[in-house]
Amino acid sequence: QVRLLESGGGSVQAGGSLRLSCAASGITFRSYCIGWFRQLLGKEREAVAAIHFDGGHPYYADSVKGRAAISQDNAKSTAYLQMDGLKPEDTAMYYCAADYDCTLWVDGPAAAIRFWGQGTQVTVST
Repeated sequence: QVRLLESGGGSVQAGGSLRLSCAASGITFRSYCIGWFRQLLGKEREAVAAIHFDGGHPYYADSVKGRAAISQDNAKSTAYLQMDGLKPEDTAMYYCAADYDCTLWVDGPAAAIRFWGQGTQVTVST
């Protein structure tokens, strides 16, 4: 059974930082792209960042470039998303996701992603 267990969300003031974690189990970690989408209530999920565990260039949405850094620990089958300089518009539910197809973060659709975590709320206040 595939599980993506997220942690690290919370409430911060604008300009603050958060580090999201996603621990994967039940998958061959090195075969997958892993990353995050975010979603506001009533809106579509949008890609935030992704990385493949065999290396290569990570993907970042334009909205977070320069403020986010995604990394992985293969030994722990865990991915991390460090977000700095948080803005109120970053407020959303953040979902960890995993799929063989890394292009789904770039081109979509999000609905095609194979595996999802339960989500963790990030709230940024002014």
